[in-house]
Amino acid sequence: MAAAAVGLMAAAGQRLGCGWGRGLVSAPRRLLWGARRKEEKEVKAGANTVIEEKTEPTEPSVICPPPRSRNYVPPEDIQSLLESHVRKVFGPSLPDQWQQTSLKENKLKFRLLDQLASELGHAVPNSQLHLMCSAQDVLTFYSTPMKEGSKLDELRASELPPNLKICW
Repeated sequence: MAAAAVGLMAAAGQRLGCGWGRGLVSAPRRLLWGARRKEEKEVKAGANTVIEEKTEPTEPSVICPPPRSRNYVPPEDIQSLLESHVRKVFGPSLPDQWQQTSLKENKLKFRLLDQLASELGHAVPNSQLHLMCSAQDVLTFYSTPMKEGSKLDELRASELPPNLKICW
């Protein structure tokens, strides 16, 4: 009786494509372990049935954007620009010393820095956000020009003594 049950299972396996009747052939294993899978679509055109095969794309579809330029030259009227943004975000009832305005409330701090970053095209890096405690700190950050390149690039471009060479 056990032999009959095994024979039935083998016959059912062949019909269902489970691989039981074929001695566990590698076809199901390939499907499970990531061989190239093909999608088949059946398109019925009248009485004829056409099967189209699609393969997975070989190249990645996500393309990395080019790195942003880190050059920043502060505008000449940065102080008045920042003052207008501080008054807009914190309200017109600021004291004359607007540079002492505290940025302890995170929502207002975010709103101010977001507006400045979108207008000036230069955002405060995450590593320096905790240093922005007052409007004076923001003014100091946005008043500092930034250059693309590192200190080694600057040293290589400068006039060096003949006994000193920078290899990169």
